[in-house]
Amino acid sequence: MARRHAASTIDLTQGSARSHGTGENGDATSESAEFDSWLDRSRIVLSPIAPPSVLGLFGFFTATIMMGTNLAGWWGNDLSTLSFFPLALIFGGLVQLLSAMWSFKARDGLATAVHGTWGSFWLAWGILHLLYVTGVQSPVPLGTPDAGFAIWFVPLCAITISAALASLTESLGFFGVLAALAGGSGILAAGLWTGSLAADRVAGWFLVIAAAIAWYVATAMMLLAITGRTVLPLGTWSKAANRPLAKPIHPIEYPGGFPGVKIGQ
Repeated sequence: MARRHAASTIDLTQGSARSHGTGENGDATSESAEFDSWLDRSRIVLSPIAPPSVLGLFGFFTATIMMGTNLAGWWGNDLSTLSFFPLALIFGGLVQLLSAMWSFKARDGLATAVHGTWGSFWLAWGILHLLYVTGVQSPVPLGTPDAGFAIWFVPLCAITISAALASLTESLGFFGVLAALAGGSGILAAGLWTGSLAADRVAGWFLVIAAAIAWYVATAMMLLAITGRTVLPLGTWSKAANRPLAKPIHPIEYPGGFPGVKIGQ
């Protein structure tokens, strides 16, 4: 997740593509000639974007830390969520969903899936609490079986497990966020289904851990994007990328397929 786009205009006539596919007599094949003809006439202008997961993870952190600490019993009661659900709805939901769409533009399928999934959850969670406030539906106290709400977290847990496995190819930091989030979702589903207040409390701790790691990862990504150097390591598989004050970003990548484009953030 610690990768970013380059901002540049690429002249595709540079390079040695014309050496492709020559025959025994030195004449270019029809395929090579067609490629060279396209190459001569093509220009690609790239649109730079900031790493979308910086904003997405901060939105996730804000909503999840409030919900997690409340579930863990650090503060408040069953009705406390009515005081912070508007912020969770906008910052955790709407903003995170926007980050998912920007991640799509950044060709980051993992971030698109994660921010899209959890942004949608926070939007739905906010709408549910809006129904509580307007009296359309009554809130169910913690420690009381609530199968309808519990089932929300079953697919959320499954999707997050899939994303956590995929994130192992990128960084241990993002894996930590998703692993703790998947654990918290699964435990919360069980707690809500059975009405176990103890399980709800444990799930709250898992969500707090996920939120704390998300804050660290977002901060590390923001510092990397601003300075171009590793200030806080993200736990990527490249030793150079985790070396303090190193420059792990190579702005030009995949010259044969996407000139000047680096997939991901």
